[in-house]
Amino acid sequence: MKPHCPDPPGRPVNWRIGPLRDPAEQPSRTRTPLTPSSLQEVAKVSLTIGIVGLPNVGKSTLFNALTKNDVLAANYPFATIEPNVGVVGVPDPRLNKLAEIFSSQRLLPATVDFVDIAGIVRGASEGEGLGNKFLANIRESDAICQVIRAFKDENVVHVDGKVSPKDDIETINTELILADLQSVEKAVPRLTKESRLQKEKVAVLAAVEEAQKILESGQTLFAAGITAATEKGRLLHELHLLTVKPFLYVFNVDEDELVDEDFKNDQRALVAPAEAIFLNAKIESELIELDDDEALELLQSMGQEEPGLATLGRVGFETLGLQTYLTAGPKEARAWTIKKGATAPEAAGVIHTDFQKGFIKAEIVSFADLVETGSVAEARSKGKARMEGKDYVMQDGDVVEFRFNV
Repeated sequence: MKPHCPDPPGRPVNWRIGPLRDPAEQPSRTRTPLTPSSLQEVAKVSLTIGIVGLPNVGKSTLFNALTKNDVLAANYPFATIEPNVGVVGVPDPRLNKLAEIFSSQRLLPATVDFVDIAGIVRGASEGEGLGNKFLANIRESDAICQVIRAFKDENVVHVDGKVSPKDDIETINTELILADLQSVEKAVPRLTKESRLQKEKVAVLAAVEEAQKILESGQTLFAAGITAATEKGRLLHELHLLTVKPFLYVFNVDEDELVDEDFKNDQRALVAPAEAIFLNAKIESELIELDDDEALELLQSMGQEEPGLATLGRVGFETLGLQTYLTAGPKEARAWTIKKGATAPEAAGVIHTDFQKGFIKAEIVSFADLVETGSVAEARSKGKARMEGKDYVMQDGDVVEFRFNV
């Protein structure tokens, strides 16, 4: 990030921020870098995924692999009591290419906040086990990642005495559904009274009554197509329901199941329309201790080209409707997280709120065009760099320099 110094007194203060300047180019004015104190109002677009599952399915082992933290992973229920939170970079090979072009000193990928939440058991919706704490923690997450045990290990007890992915999924979903039913049933009488006096509550009541029917049928609202991004989801927002959140499913499998397509297709059918990810949590933990070449060799020996954690990061982004745009320079190459459909000013605001307020325009080169031309100067000469205004809708992989007034 390299804004120019202010213009002379009496003129608006124009700033430029972003990567669209080749290292060899010499600016006409001295650049003053933004200090940390001047970036205190960063408007972060966060992605928080709550990792849930029955006890002893590999949640904490997976979390260890995600964050490289030594979180307690013990062979007994409720080893995780307080939620452990880790910030994980989302792998993005585009940053490596940008670093080559701009000679960047470091890479800053987009991030995902993973929360390791206490194991759930039957009766959690009624407070069994750590039910109340579990429900409170999961309400704060933007998406729910269910870790499902498919591996067989006699030394690791299963809370229900048998390994059955289908039963485990039903147990977790049932507890989430029952918790939502409690919220809905409590809200219906209140909304019925309010709708008689407030017309805007009529639609809310109708949405709640429809949600109640879906939940009573044993289906999550997400599976029924009701999410926070839909109109019905927005009407239900005040209830903070759990099953309206996007779902991901991570199957913790044995090595032979990683390459068993029939098995994986059966599990995908269990969780559709949600995405299913297959990995071996122990192997993922081993991969992070290896160098890149050794890790790739181990993956290829199992018929894989990338770690399951990389897949989880991308699927998480896709599930929440997020994407990234890119900035780069000698100091850093960076991916910024925005929602799909975000405009250029909104994207600028993710860096700093002032950039959105004083937005003038954005100079943009697509990542593919930048790689093809080899430099910003060449991209400009070939008409690949363009100026976009306030109505421009950002595309994934846009490489951007913002210009703004403060």
